[in-house]
Amino acid sequence: MRETQVLIVGGGPVGLMLAIDLGQRGIECMLVDKRDAPAFLPKMERCNPRTMEFFRRLGIADRIRDAGYPSHLPMDVFIVTSLEDPPLAHHPYPSVDELRKRTAATNDGSLPLEPYQLVSQYTLEPLLKSVAEETPGVTVRFGTELISFEQDAEQVIAHVVHGDGSMEIVRTSYMAGCDGGSSTVRRQSGIVLEGESNILELRQALFRSEDLYERIPIGKGRHYHVADDRSTFLIVQDDCRHFTLHSVVDSDEAMPRMFQKIVGMPIAFETLYVGKWTQRLMLADRYQAGRVLLAGDSAHLVVPTGGLGMNTGAADAIDLSWKLAGTLAGWGGPDLIRSYELERRPVGARNVDASRRKSTARRAWRAAYEPSIAEDSPEGEAARRRLAKLANRERFKMVGIELGYRYAGSPLICEEPGGDDADWDNFSYVPTSRPGARLPHIWLDDGSALHDHLGNGYTLLTPAGSGEKSHVLAREFERRGAPFEILEIDSEVAWRVYETDLLLVRPDLHVVWRGDSLPADVKRLVATATGHRT
Repeated sequence: MRETQVLIVGGGPVGLMLAIDLGQRGIECMLVDKRDAPAFLPKMERCNPRTMEFFRRLGIADRIRDAGYPSHLPMDVFIVTSLEDPPLAHHPYPSVDELRKRTAATNDGSLPLEPYQLVSQYTLEPLLKSVAEETPGVTVRFGTELISFEQDAEQVIAHVVHGDGSMEIVRTSYMAGCDGGSSTVRRQSGIVLEGESNILELRQALFRSEDLYERIPIGKGRHYHVADDRSTFLIVQDDCRHFTLHSVVDSDEAMPRMFQKIVGMPIAFETLYVGKWTQRLMLADRYQAGRVLLAGDSAHLVVPTGGLGMNTGAADAIDLSWKLAGTLAGWGGPDLIRSYELERRPVGARNVDASRRKSTARRAWRAAYEPSIAEDSPEGEAARRRLAKLANRERFKMVGIELGYRYAGSPLICEEPGGDDADWDNFSYVPTSRPGARLPHIWLDDGSALHDHLGNGYTLLTPAGSGEKSHVLAREFERRGAPFEILEIDSEVAWRVYETDLLLVRPDLHVVWRGDSLPADVKRLVATATGHRT
């Protein structure tokens, strides 16, 4: 029998991130995946700013950028009839290099520390797998499938089968189901996905063409949405030599023909993959069953519009990791693991709804398609204008959804009196240090990022020279055995953005509490932060 502290089922980006973060926190874990190796399938292709901030804290953001879409290339989106014809709409989006310049010149908390990054899942997964395999305490076993499990109040007993047919029993304290939309862990736990299970069935194809990107005459971008009645769209993958096409067609054989039609010009290409997939908007009725917890697509399914799928799962993984680590280290109270579902499921519901709203806006302009739209005629020109007018309304900024979620109502957060009138479903981001929110990024006077000074434990941010006044808080964290440090900051910007003298920040950089002086009941503050309030 093999023993490990955490068993992770599923070796996609979410499971691998969970393994890496647990390993960096000193937790022994084992990851199993029934595939022999990461698949060469695109799936996700965008890491949003919050996910890139996570990768920065894991120490691998630069490796991911080096492997991804070149930082100088634009991220523009086009709506077209073909890649040869003038676009109906062109939505410019800045390159990573341009976003970095904006971030460097902005210090009001309104921008993330890291801009987004395009990186194909078939690039990201092997990279994360190699990082996980390099991380002490992490065991990675591809070609190993979970067959069944049982649990009691103390442990989970999992039965796995290896690629050679041999069986093994794994005893673990906790098991994380990161095994996707058809999750074995979710199904055997009796957890149900609820929502819209069959919105639209499409085919996806992956093509390779050495020179298509350079030859696109209408402008360089990442997405080319086709104005047709088949929901067709083309995505440029990270190396600019691979392209994914999604379309409602009758057969696999129709996909290369659709690709040729959209490209327009003669082009050499190779078809690497064609398969079906179904758009779904679904949420698990719960994220936890005893010692078994869900993260990623096993807990929520969204449509690609808005890029919230893997990125929501990445935040699941980071939230779950530090709570498992604290519980297994002995300093976490009963509310620590319990808070995972209480915090992350509302965010899952929020992101499913945001994906729905973004998708509804896209369907609105797609419904304006008319067969005459590609004609060189007055009717065709009028049809193009009508569709473009609707398409130009779709330009939602997703940064509010990506950065603006707050863990309201969490047992780990010290809520403030007076309620909260902020719109947490807003697509725009308003920086705040209100408890439960992500600590806004600022630059310190020496040019370094405040986030980079925060460790893997709890941190009290305090004005320079006043750290000694907080020794009572340090003693209480020490009594609990929880990691804690005091960070003195000499920065007018910090206190202007954060609007308070003291902030207690969690390991995931969400704010526990804020105030101008420590509360009278410091024991209750630490008990709340570490999950001992109940």
